[in-house]
Amino acid sequence: MGVTCVCQVPVTEGKSVQQTVDVLHKKLEQLGAVKQGSFCVDCETYHAIGNVTGQPSKLLYVMHNSETPLSCHALFEGGPCLTADGNFDVLMLKLKSHFQNAKAHKVECRGSRYRYCDFLIKVGTVTMSSSGRGITVEVEYCPCVVPGDCWNLMKEFMQTFLGSSVPEWPSVFSTKPEGLYAPADCVDTMNQYLELFNKLRKQQVPGSNVR
Repeated sequence: MGVTCVCQVPVTEGKSVQQTVDVLHKKLEQLGAVKQGSFCVDCETYHAIGNVTGQPSKLLYVMHNSETPLSCHALFEGGPCLTADGNFDVLMLKLKSHFQNAKAHKVECRGSRYRYCDFLIKVGTVTMSSSGRGITVEVEYCPCVVPGDCWNLMKEFMQTFLGSSVPEWPSVFSTKPEGLYAPADCVDTMNQYLELFNKLRKQQVPGSNVR
């Protein structure tokens, strides 16, 4: 895996989420991108139980990515990130006296994968409680793990199908002391999805019914 950027794409005025996604698919196919199956990223939220009185409850986010089907990622709010095998979900059930699953906050992103030369593109629809919340686009430049060496190229490519919706330099890139991306276990990618999911939880998207 290479340097990856995850961003939100606004729903086109007068169109639904699905209609906007269809337009993005068409633009990618016109560029020559080839569809290569589907993908899914999901996130479940857990509240820590038994905190000191008066202190806010710590949140734990457990995430899965179809690109790494044998692993899952546990991201503590403002804290460390743990990568574990798929049985971590079973462990969370055994820890229910310490962590309570906020089932209503489960977020899921599903969509199509495309390949264009050295780029891997994923266009997804984010849903929460079966309602469409928004659109994500993930772009990976596979040959490179140094964001500063390929960001201008990635921006130029994204402009071909996102236009003015091209994102700014992702904050996760700036936190790396050596300037290197962490592609081996998807941690940087999952942090970008988590940031976007939390943003979408707080807002309503016009025309968001998935049809």
